[in-house]
Amino acid sequence: MNRRLLHIVFLFFVACGFTACLDDVETTGQSVLDRGDAIIVLADTFPITSNIDSCDAIISQADSFLLGEVETKYGLLRASILTQLACPEGYHYPEGFCVDSVDSICLFMYYSTWVGDGNSPLAVNAYLMDRKTFDYSGTYRSDLNIEDYCSRDKSILTNHRIVAASEKLDSIQNGNGDYIPMIRMRLNDDFTQYFASIQTFESQEKFNELFNGLLIETSFGSSTVLNITDIALGVFYHFSYNKAGKDTIVDDMKAFYANSEVRTVNHIHYQDKDEWIEELKQDSDTYNYIIAPAGVYTHLQIPMPQIADTIMSHMIVDIIGEDTLEKRPYVNKAEVRVEVMNVFTGSKSEITRDNWLQPASYMLLIREESAVRFFKDREVPSDTCAILSALTQGTDSLGDAYYYYSYDLSEFLTNQLRKETPDSLKRPLDMLLIPVTVGTTTTTSGTSAVTSVRQQQTLSATEIRSAKNGMELEIVYSGF
Repeated sequence: MNRRLLHIVFLFFVACGFTACLDDVETTGQSVLDRGDAIIVLADTFPITSNIDSCDAIISQADSFLLGEVETKYGLLRASILTQLACPEGYHYPEGFCVDSVDSICLFMYYSTWVGDGNSPLAVNAYLMDRKTFDYSGTYRSDLNIEDYCSRDKSILTNHRIVAASEKLDSIQNGNGDYIPMIRMRLNDDFTQYFASIQTFESQEKFNELFNGLLIETSFGSSTVLNITDIALGVFYHFSYNKAGKDTIVDDMKAFYANSEVRTVNHIHYQDKDEWIEELKQDSDTYNYIIAPAGVYTHLQIPMPQIADTIMSHMIVDIIGEDTLEKRPYVNKAEVRVEVMNVFTGSKSEITRDNWLQPASYMLLIREESAVRFFKDREVPSDTCAILSALTQGTDSLGDAYYYYSYDLSEFLTNQLRKETPDSLKRPLDMLLIPVTVGTTTTTSGTSAVTSVRQQQTLSATEIRSAKNGMELEIVYSGF
């Protein structure tokens, strides 16, 4: 055998030996790893059930207000406003001011948008809340009894104010050059003398004792609802002062605002609400609905017993006598995607009564048992109670747009599995989809943080694909 052949044979045996060593390393790692130290990673899919749910009224915490009456595919809505006015604490009228110094008092309302027929007239009226007022720290439902606060004995306007939303007769121009629609209404002499006699502005509490607030509503017109953004009362007055030995007359104005310092309640009423909700329920196998401010939600039921039994059964790695060796569960991914079916992308000229109402910009998924407390106490979303999602646009494989809300329940379910008592894991998890208005602020790092979440009081209607029509919960979980 020549030297070259010997060299080839030597390399062959070295390679065989190296391969054997690799096999030993791979199997040795597994053979010495205890079962209790191995990481478990699994995935399962669980069914969800959904149906329409509703409440009689929502908690009114509006930062904008509906006013008017409109017929939609979801029933006839009527909306009125009851509001206090903020006291300008510490303010004093000029020296010599008296009731006769007031030339007029006007009520101003600014609106950003409207729903319905912008050319259809509606008559706006206003009354003094002459029976009682609100407690600022209290919470008020949108179905409160107006008669408890206002007798409606006499209008405080000189005449009913007839308006059409699209005319914008009293528009004002803001700093950006945009025109903001406004309704200006002159108040009658009786109210002018009454309000002008209030010249003490020591505190909001004392001001409320003298002036309970206003009821603003429409007396006719069934085709338009305005989205009122600001309300103010303007007192126009004159006073004189001596300048260079001469009396000089000066005209001025003092504004009283319905702002966050006072309580404002939007009264909402839907005609024949129970009947049209029953009609919507007949379509529940295909679609569900979330309608604001009607208090119509979609109820989702998560099969917590099935999820817990499946996951925890895979966490058991050994049984020694009476002791069970279990992994600590962790849910890595648990997404619920709610597909929205009624986003309108056409032109304004194509808008009809059937598509006036569009999906909510934000939707909250919240535990049903926590919903009342959450909004009453003005909480913000947390992974153990409520999860927030914005309406999101996606693109399918054909390049077509679709819209959805997405909720990551991973931390929520992890907390359920780890912290809940065994009895609570035996019950389904009931959750509600509720449309909300979200307040945000920019942090020092430049990110956006949620500061407030309120039940939406502007008009919206969200039609979603029901659970029977393609909604499920996919879970990826692990054990350590």
